[in-house]
Amino acid sequence: MKRTAASFFLLAPALMAGAQQRTSDTLELLPVEVRSTRASEKAPFTRTDLSRSTIERQNLGQDLPFLLNQTPSTVVSSDAGNGVGYTGLRIRGTDLTRINVTLNGIPYNDPESQSVFFVDLPDFASSVSSIQVQRGVGTSSNGPGAFGASINLSTNEVRKTAYAEAFNTYGSFNTWRNTVKLGTGLLNDHFTLDARLSRVSSDGFVDRGSSKLQSYYLSGAWLGKASSIRLNVFSGKEKTYQSWNGVPEYKLFFNADSLLSHYYNNLGSLYFTAADSANLFGADPRRYNGYLYPNQTDNYRQDHYQLFLNHRLKSGLALGAALFLTHGEGYYEEYKYGQKFSSYGLPNYSAGGGTVTRTDLVRQLWLNNDLYGATFSADWKRRDLELNFGGSWSGFDGHHYGVIAWAQQGVPKDHEWYRYPARKNDGNVYAKVGYTFARNLYAMIDLQYRSVRHAVTGTRKFPTLAVNRTWNFFNPKAGLRYQGRGYSVYASYAVGQKEPNRTDFETGAGISDPQSEQLHDVELGAEHRGERAQYGINGYYMWYRNQLVLTGRLNDVGEAIRVNVPNSYRLGVEAWGGYRVNRWLSLQGNVTVSRNVLRDFSDYLPRYDVNFDFEGYDTMAFRNTPIAFSPWLTSAATVVVTPMKGFELSLVSKGVSKQYLDNTGSDAKKIRGYFVQDAEARYTFGGNSARSIELFVRANNIWNKQYESNGYTYSYKYDSNLVRENFYYPMAGTNVMTGVNIRL
Repeated sequence: MKRTAASFFLLAPALMAGAQQRTSDTLELLPVEVRSTRASEKAPFTRTDLSRSTIERQNLGQDLPFLLNQTPSTVVSSDAGNGVGYTGLRIRGTDLTRINVTLNGIPYNDPESQSVFFVDLPDFASSVSSIQVQRGVGTSSNGPGAFGASINLSTNEVRKTAYAEAFNTYGSFNTWRNTVKLGTGLLNDHFTLDARLSRVSSDGFVDRGSSKLQSYYLSGAWLGKASSIRLNVFSGKEKTYQSWNGVPEYKLFFNADSLLSHYYNNLGSLYFTAADSANLFGADPRRYNGYLYPNQTDNYRQDHYQLFLNHRLKSGLALGAALFLTHGEGYYEEYKYGQKFSSYGLPNYSAGGGTVTRTDLVRQLWLNNDLYGATFSADWKRRDLELNFGGSWSGFDGHHYGVIAWAQQGVPKDHEWYRYPARKNDGNVYAKVGYTFARNLYAMIDLQYRSVRHAVTGTRKFPTLAVNRTWNFFNPKAGLRYQGRGYSVYASYAVGQKEPNRTDFETGAGISDPQSEQLHDVELGAEHRGERAQYGINGYYMWYRNQLVLTGRLNDVGEAIRVNVPNSYRLGVEAWGGYRVNRWLSLQGNVTVSRNVLRDFSDYLPRYDVNFDFEGYDTMAFRNTPIAFSPWLTSAATVVVTPMKGFELSLVSKGVSKQYLDNTGSDAKKIRGYFVQDAEARYTFGGNSARSIELFVRANNIWNKQYESNGYTYSYKYDSNLVRENFYYPMAGTNVMTGVNIRL
C-alpha cells in the first residue's frame, strides 16, 4: 500500500476529514445524506475521522468495534475473547445502547434495545469508505439520540477506475477471513457498480465460542451533473455459539470469597454442571464456557435496502432523500432443564399411571423485525453562510415469539408458547446554521426536535405488560470555532435526550416507572494541523439528569432493574497527537483522563432465607461514587518504522485503568486495569496501492497479558451470609493473524 503523509496519523482526530477527498482512483464527494449528519471540519464538536486506507489497514476480519480501538476514550470487549462474534464498545464510558450509529445517514440502532449488534453485519468495514466518531452529544443525527457518542459509517464512495480485490486472513483459534471485492469504476461517466462477498469464521478463544459469519454488499449508482441515484443492498448472517455468561470469578482467581462451585452444584446452574465437575480447575480456566448443549447458538440474518436520491439546483441548494428497509429475523436456541409444563401453557403429562409436571426441552426465542422509513436533507451555502435542514421518520414492527423445538416428553413439536408484538415510531427534524465571521471565526447553531412513540403489548416474562408512551425532545446545540495559521480552538454546548428502552419497561414492570434521560455536554478544545505534526487537546463536562443505572434492585423473576438517578457527570481531558519524525519513523497516540461520578446513589442488597425465599433489601446510601465501566484513564499509541520501501513495522499499545462492575466503587467488584501491545509487519509488492500484493503478520498481546475486557456482578444475602458473584470476559493471550491482500 502506498502511504501518504496523512496516513502516518492513524489515530489523530479529524486528520482524515475527507468531506471532499480526491486520490488517484477515488472520487469521494460525500453525498448530502452523509454530510448532513456529520460534523464538518469547521464544526465545534469533538470528532475523529478515519479514511478508507486507514480502515483497510485496521480491518483483519474482527468485529467493527476493534477497528476503533485506537481512537480516543474507547474501550472494546469481546465475548469470545478474540474480537470475532459478539463484541462491545464504550466511548467515554458510554455503551452501545447510548451511542448513535448510522449507515449512510440511516439509523442502525435496534429501536427497542437501542443497542448495536455489529455481528449482524460481519466484515461490513470492507465496504466502508469513511468513519466519523463524534464524542459527546455532537451534531443532530437520525435515529436514537446520541447520549455520549455517535458513529457515522459511509459506503457511498465513487471509485473512478475498475478494481478487483481479495483479502485473506488466517490466525489463531482457526480464525479465517475471506473477502472478495469487485467494482466497475465509472462507466460512461455515469454508471458504477460495486460488490463484495465475505466469510468470517473462528473457533474463538473461549471454549465453544465459535462464530460462522457471512455477508454480501451490492451497490449500483447513476451519477449525473446535477443528480444521482444509488441503490444499496447488503446482508449479514451470523451463527455464534454462546459465551454470554462469561467466566465465574472462582475459575479465574481461586479464593475463599469467590468459591461458589457448591452453589452451582446444588442449584444445577448452567454455568457449572455435574458433567463439568471433573474439570473445575482445568488446564486453561480462562477459556471456560458453562454452556454444554451442542447447539446453544444465536442465529440471525439482517437484510438492508437503501435507496438514495440527490439533486443540486442551480441556486446551489443540494437536496437529498433516502428510503430504507431493514429486515431482521432469527432465533436463540437453548437447552433448559426441568421446565414446568404450566410455564408453557401446557397441561401436566400423564405417563405410566403417574403425572409428570416437568421436562427437559430445547426452545428457540425468535425475533422477526422490520425497520423502515425515510430521511431527507437540504444543504445551501453562499459565501460565509451555511444552512442545513433535514430529518427522518422511521417505523418499527417487532414480533417476539417462542417455539419449543424438542422436549423429552409431553410437548407437541414446534409448540409456540408466546407471541407478542411491539411497535415504535421515531421522527425528527433539525436545522443547522453556520456563519463565518471575518474568515476565521465560525459560529454554529443546531436545533433538533424529536418525537418517539413506543408501544409494547406483553412480553415473554410479563404477558400483561402494556406500554404506550410518547416522548417529545428538543435538543439545542451551539458553538464557535476560531481557525488561523494551522491552529484552531473551539467551544460548544449541546443537549441530548433519550427514552428508556424495552428492557427498562419489562424488568421494571409494576416496580419502577422509568423516565427519559437528559445530558448537557460542554466541549472545549484546541488543535494544530501541520504537515509533519498534528495534535490537539479537549476538555469535556457531561452532566446527566435522570441517568438510568443499575442499583441492585430486582424484579419478581430476579432480573436487575435500572433506576433513574438525579445527578451524575463525566469530566475529562482528551489529548492526541501524531508526529512524522522523518521518512522512516512516525509516532501517534492519545490519552484520556476522566472523573465519572454518581453524586447520590442508593444500593439495594437482596436478602433470601435458607429456602431462597425473598425477605427484602438492605439499603446503603453512597455519594460521589465512580460510574460503572468508566475507567479514569485510557491511552493508545502507535510507532511505525519503515526501514525500506514497501516494508513497515508497527508497535501498537493500548492501556485501560481499572473499571468497576457496579456503581458502589468497591474494589471487590472491578475489572483490573491492563496494558497490552500488538506488533505487526507488512510488506507490499508494487508501488501503486491500487495494483499491489500485500503480506502481513500481526501478533496480538505479544506479552501474553492475562486480562479481562468486560464483566458483570450481583450480590445478595443468603441465610445472613453475603454472596458476591462476579463474572468476567477474558481476552486471548498471545495470538497471531497473518494474511495476504491482493489488489488488481
